[in-house]
Amino acid sequence: MPQGCGRSWIAALPLLAAAALTCDAGMAPAAAQADCKGALRKINVGVSVSPPNVVHTTPYVAKELGIFAKHCIDANIIQFDGGESPAATAAVAQGSAISNVNDVAIGRGMKAKQFWGLAPRPPQVYAVAENIKTAADLKGKRLSAAGGGVGSFNWRMGREVLRSAGLDVADAQFISQGTAGRLPGLVAGQLDAVALHPEDMYLAMKQKPGIHTLVAIADLMPLYMFNAYGGSTEWLARDRALIRDTLAAMIETNRLIYREKDKVIPIMVKATQKPQDAVEFAWDSLTRNCIWGVNEGFDQKRTEFTVNMDVAAGDIDAAKKPGFDQLVDMTLATEAVEAAGGRVTIGNCKD
Repeated sequence: MPQGCGRSWIAALPLLAAAALTCDAGMAPAAAQADCKGALRKINVGVSVSPPNVVHTTPYVAKELGIFAKHCIDANIIQFDGGESPAATAAVAQGSAISNVNDVAIGRGMKAKQFWGLAPRPPQVYAVAENIKTAADLKGKRLSAAGGGVGSFNWRMGREVLRSAGLDVADAQFISQGTAGRLPGLVAGQLDAVALHPEDMYLAMKQKPGIHTLVAIADLMPLYMFNAYGGSTEWLARDRALIRDTLAAMIETNRLIYREKDKVIPIMVKATQKPQDAVEFAWDSLTRNCIWGVNEGFDQKRTEFTVNMDVAAGDIDAAKKPGFDQLVDMTLATEAVEAAGGRVTIGNCKD
């Protein structure tokens, strides 16, 4: 385990002793700033991919620039291999970390709530090999199920692209793998299709001309809710202020990301381990398309669309379909926005 991960994390998750988790060993805690009037409070903050994609780097920027410390937060950043991976699900359910929580997990009984939309809109494109021109061409092809296999984000996106052509998951071969294998798998020809983040799509096209975008996920499902942070309801009841201040720090960080490109790009390069040109390409795409949330990050229509889609696909039992208030602690999200200085609009970005 990298230096700085700490034994307390292992003790907090005895069921995950064998899970593949990594910490931000290269990110030293920043010194507390003048705004913090008390002691730093420890919290585990999960990110959905190891190493993270650019869209997931908000906690790294918050830590490196002292924004967590400003809010009296000592954040230990933990990388999961997929937001729907067993390790991520267990960490949230056990109240050991805040991390990405989707509607399916809550609809299946997880005692948790979403409380901030890090990235309401999906940033990915569905990238395909040169010989695939339409969704119908995916029949019989090898599609990625990275980051958790059946039920993972890539598996669900592949399913929706197949459905757009009247196909089913049984019409293609889904390949389970680690999230780090998405880009090399497509470039090497081991995969025919995969949902890629902007920086990875940039590298894919650079490394193997002919790889192209079949459809942008946001165009395929314009109301799909991509990434919301959440935590266990028991933890929320026990230490609401800790979570509120952690969210406030990340909201403040997202706003800085939009405004301070030169300041954040080096941190993103370090965290993602991607070339600077690819990270800058991703930053341009993410900011232009308002991917990062600057306020609460929730839209009830977006949440309800996502739930209805997952009910229709059989991911959630229709009899147990969660309503917006069952999924989202909007009051906490609003409190976090107020703690970050109130609502703002940056360009066209308002979520």
